Amino acid sequence: MDAPVSIIEADPAFRADVLAGLAAPIPAIPARWLYDRRGSELFEAITELPEYYPTRVETALLHRYSRSVAEMAGRGAAVIEFGSGSSTKTPILLEAVHPAAYVPIDISGDFLRDSAAALKERMPLLPIHPVEADFMKPIDLPQAVAKLPKLGFFPGSTIGNMVARTAVDLLRAMKDTLGVGAFLLIGMDRIKDEEVLIRAYDDAAGVTAEFNLNLLHRINRELRGTIPVDAFRHHAIWNDRMSRIEMHLEALRDVEFSVEGQSFAFKAGETIHTENSHKYGLRDSRLLLRAAGWGVATEWTDPDDQFALILAQAEAPRFAP
Repeated sequence: MDAPVSIIEADPAFRADVLAGLAAPIPAIPARWLYDRRGSELFEAITELPEYYPTRVETALLHRYSRSVAEMAGRGAAVIEFGSGSSTKTPILLEAVHPAAYVPIDISGDFLRDSAAALKERMPLLPIHPVEADFMKPIDLPQAVAKLPKLGFFPGSTIGNMVARTAVDLLRAMKDTLGVGAFLLIGMDRIKDEEVLIRAYDDAAGVTAEFNLNLLHRINRELRGTIPVDAFRHHAIWNDRMSRIEMHLEALRDVEFSVEGQSFAFKAGETIHTENSHKYGLRDSRLLLRAAGWGVATEWTDPDDQFALILAQAEAPRFAP
């Protein structure tokens, strides 16, 4: 007798996004669904690749300027990280600002808890309050940090995954979560040579390809999908008009499959758009923040202006002239 097959309870939002995205005139699935447990692990591996410059450059900026962040934002705040912290970047900031508490927020619960446990071993005296949630929406923070000053942390240029409208909505949600007067330390990637960008998102070892294709495995596993994963390949392109790297899953041959009992067909060469990574100039990044109610307190970049680390502060609403 066959052993029972374990069924993973699918996130209703994941199901809705996948079904709507595959049926759309231009098929696309939001990038946040790349980050199940396996996807989160693969992304951590991507950050260590030689081609992936953002992590190295941002880490160097944090080593150099985290004390300045502490001086401007104040020590003893609650650090609220939007996206579960990596073992590399988060402790650099925490050790500089000496926070009263740390609140990591992430949609991937297992990865969030593992990251929090690893950090607790490294910093046993720091109160850590993990919150499993979608940080695209305002979040009720734990009561333990409600009255503390807040320093938000959003590294990795994750903001670049969103089109401008969605990025502004996210920054507004962060402002609502943290409150007027709170600070936000955010990483934003700069516009640079196309060859450098393509290499960063299509590495020689194929880790980014595995990360992208993992989305299809997740659909098969969680949504009763029958997608032949080997019929698709990872494809990264630079869209100069939109100032962004795009990741796609391209059909290598005509293919038909089902998801949750619904049938889909792709012809060879057709793609599923899975991620954007927008790159920002100086004025672009400031305009994005201002549109969401954040004023730029200061900004740091590396000598080659590859990446920016921006400290912003949530401003009180005011009437415009």
